[in-house]
Amino acid sequence: MRENWPIYHPEFPDFLRRLAQTPPMARLEQVGMNCGCEYTSFPRFAGWLPYSRLDHSVGVALIVWHFTGDLRQSAAGLLHDVATPAFAHVVDFLHGDHLRQESTEARTAELIGRSPELQALLGEYGLTTEDVADYHRYPIADNDSPQLSADRLEYTLGNLRGYGFADGDTVRAFYEDLTIWQDEAGRPELAFRTPGTACAFAEAALKTARIYVADEDRFAMQALADLLADALARGVLEEDDLYGTEPLVIQRLEADSVSAARWRRFRRFCRLERSADPPEGGIWYRFPAKLRYIDPLAVGRGRASRLDAGVRQAQESFLATDFSLWIGVPEDAIPEEDTVS
Repeated sequence: MRENWPIYHPEFPDFLRRLAQTPPMARLEQVGMNCGCEYTSFPRFAGWLPYSRLDHSVGVALIVWHFTGDLRQSAAGLLHDVATPAFAHVVDFLHGDHLRQESTEARTAELIGRSPELQALLGEYGLTTEDVADYHRYPIADNDSPQLSADRLEYTLGNLRGYGFADGDTVRAFYEDLTIWQDEAGRPELAFRTPGTACAFAEAALKTARIYVADEDRFAMQALADLLADALARGVLEEDDLYGTEPLVIQRLEADSVSAARWRRFRRFCRLERSADPPEGGIWYRFPAKLRYIDPLAVGRGRASRLDAGVRQAQESFLATDFSLWIGVPEDAIPEEDTVS
């Protein structure tokens, strides 16, 4: 979030600013971090602060720059979401990749390679597409869960603010306690200097993790994926349309009477029920979710789960989340298809 950018680094380096202003990156200003959930009427999502993929991408780049001072790694962090489609991970649900949520990364190198603006700037700074198209190469930018990387750190801090779980001072305190240490394999990893801060961050991160797998979140993403699948099947949308902005995709949906009605219904979803047996009638889903959590390092002390039994138990409880129930809306509770103000 823009409010966090000065926390991540006091200055916005010119080379990152110029890359962020290219058309492929500017598009991300109109692609949200919350995967379409914010368009529904579920009370859980009410009052969330605006949070775009551009906000996140710049934040990741600034974090990487702050801790490495490396142009190549920072640019890769900035560009890691450049191919993110409208509604983000909803398109992973559309592609049947809801557990890994990696299908949307497939176009990254292609998009960078065909952008004349990005190619010109990369060349000016002595970088190639290969240098910046795969941020997984750089452990500070990205690493395997549940380790802490700039990507995982930024969306966690951003969502702590956005969901109202933490204020700016708390976010700053977490960030200012970080340094670079080595993981168990000797690779660089962001780590907390203070064990207590590492444990507090791990607990805070679980608050956001529970939102990502909440019934309303999973239902909204699958329902929107089904809506998009129908629009694609009927020719209302083309696959490439999904790589535009959310307002443009919504405009296409609203121009078709069937899709417009389904979109209005989606906007009005506000209450879910749970059932042990598959109900008849209504809209129901049952599927597991990707369980994201962070088990950060404390310098010289190991991971938070090793330091605090409460943290370890909370993580184990989260990893045992029960997805066996059906979640959905009964037939008589499906919202009427009228206009949402």
